Amino acid sequence: MAHTAAGTSPFNPELHRVERVLCFTAHPDDIDFGAAGAIAAWTAAGVQVNYCIMTDGDAGGFDPADRPDITAMRAEEQRRAAAVVGVSDIHYLHQRDGYLEPSHEVMREVVRLIRQIRPDVVLSMHPERNWKVLQRSHPDHLAVGEAVTRAVYPALENPFAYPELVEAGLEAYKLPWLWLFAGPEERENHFVVVDDHVQAKLEAIRIHASQHPDLEAMERSVRATMKANAARAGLPEGTSAEAFHVVAVNGPGTIAGF
Repeated sequence: MAHTAAGTSPFNPELHRVERVLCFTAHPDDIDFGAAGAIAAWTAAGVQVNYCIMTDGDAGGFDPADRPDITAMRAEEQRRAAAVVGVSDIHYLHQRDGYLEPSHEVMREVVRLIRQIRPDVVLSMHPERNWKVLQRSHPDHLAVGEAVTRAVYPALENPFAYPELVEAGLEAYKLPWLWLFAGPEERENHFVVVDDHVQAKLEAIRIHASQHPDLEAMERSVRATMKANAARAGLPEGTSAEAFHVVAVNGPGTIAGF
C-alpha cells in the first residue's frame, strides 16, 4: 500500500502493521467517496476491512418514485460497491438519516463493534466542519466523527464504561490508530497514493446511481479532488491520492489519561 506522509503524520507503513480495519460512515456511499482507494489497497494486501454505516440513507436520492424502496436500494448499492473494493462485511446501526446524534446509544454500539473486531485502524468521518466544501460536513457526517472519537477514548478502553459490554464478554480494547476523512484540509497529515485503484474507486461510486443525477460530473469532481490531494502532498503531477487526518491513539509512549 503506497503512502506518502505529509506534515506530522505519525503513521509509517513500513513500521506499523495493519491487519484489520473498521470503517464508520453516516450513509451508504460516504466511504466510497472518502476512502475506497485506500480500502482497495488494503484488501489487495490481505487486510480485513469491515464497514459500519450508521444510517440507512433513507433521506437520500433524487427520484420521488424511489421513496418506497430507497433503504433496500441503497443497501444493495453499498453491498455491490463494497464488493468492488474487496469488502463483504457491512454492519448497520439503522439510525434515521438526517437525525444522527453522538448519543450514548450510538457510542455504545460503536464501542461494541470495535471490541468485537479489535481493529488496528478505525477509519471515520471527521468531527470538524469543512468550511471550504461544506457539503462534506453534512450534520450526520459530523455526528459520526464525534460519536466515534468519543467512543475511541475513553469508553473503548475503559472496562467500567458501558459495563454491560464487559458482562457480554467484550473486554476493553486500546485502539492503535484513528484515521479521519472529509475534514478541514489543515488537519490532513497523511496521503495515500491510489493510482492503482482509481478505477475501482470510481466504479464503486458509480454503483450509487440513486444518489447521482449527473454521473459524469461526479466522476470529474472525484478525479479532480484526488489530483488536488496529491498536489497538497507535494506528489508528482498526475498522481491521485486520498487524504486523511491520522491520529495515534495508543502507542509505546501513551500514558493512560494523558
